[in-house]
Amino acid sequence: MKVLETASDMSARSAQLRAEGRTIALVSTMGALHDGKTGLIRAAAAKADVVIVAIFVNPLQFGPSEAIANYPRSLPEDIARCEEAGAHIVFAPPVEEIFPTGYSTFVTEDILAKPLCGASRPAHFRGVATLMVKLFNLTRPHFVFFGQKTAQRAAVVRKLSDDLAFGVEVVVVPTVREPDGLAAGVRNSALTGNQRQGALAFSQALRRAKEMVEGGVRSPDRLIAEVTHILSEHRSVRVIYVSIVDSTTMEAVREVVPGRTILAIAAWINEARFIDNAVL
Repeated sequence: MKVLETASDMSARSAQLRAEGRTIALVSTMGALHDGKTGLIRAAAAKADVVIVAIFVNPLQFGPSEAIANYPRSLPEDIARCEEAGAHIVFAPPVEEIFPTGYSTFVTEDILAKPLCGASRPAHFRGVATLMVKLFNLTRPHFVFFGQKTAQRAAVVRKLSDDLAFGVEVVVVPTVREPDGLAAGVRNSALTGNQRQGALAFSQALRRAKEMVEGGVRSPDRLIAEVTHILSEHRSVRVIYVSIVDSTTMEAVREVVPGRTILAIAAWINEARFIDNAVL
């Protein structure tokens, strides 16, 4: 497995791979890899000839009140996990390789990025989209892999790929969950006992909503009320949103369409922001 740190090296290597007729899969991460991210790498390795894992803490997707300095970093361990999971290249550039001094070009998606996380983090998806365009140009992937947990990000990147004619196929992999049901995430290990119980309310609420839909409930209002009630039973949880949206457009729906509707949750647990969702 190769570790590349410069944009020129990455661009040259991906051009060579394309010339050889190799299929390329990209997994974009901010490091501090967990089972969810290694699951993406394994899924990518099963689909493409070459898997490129980008490890880059993107400064553009952090809001003014979000401390990028507090984001965990563990590059040596991440590289080892990438190799074990089947990656072929790790692209781990310093910030100045991607956004050098004087950088002033940004990419926005103005529909799918507005609701859900976009409402409370208005600059977040501009940062995501700008980085993904840069990574697409440098790695030239055929596929890019996301977890279902980040469904809105996957939808934004799919729209970006279609609108700007990159031709990159977005592949969404089911959320990896820990044995107690908590979705795999970078901040899980820092949760105390009470905080973890609050985080577990996410998966409990999602399961309850799925049971209601399987029982015939189609009203978003009823489902949102039930989910909100379950979350509100935990004092450590401060709800940001509970929304039921179309899985493609991210727009709120008036009626649940099984298989095409997502229940999405975001909440603060003390100072950490958690998200989760499920296809109903």
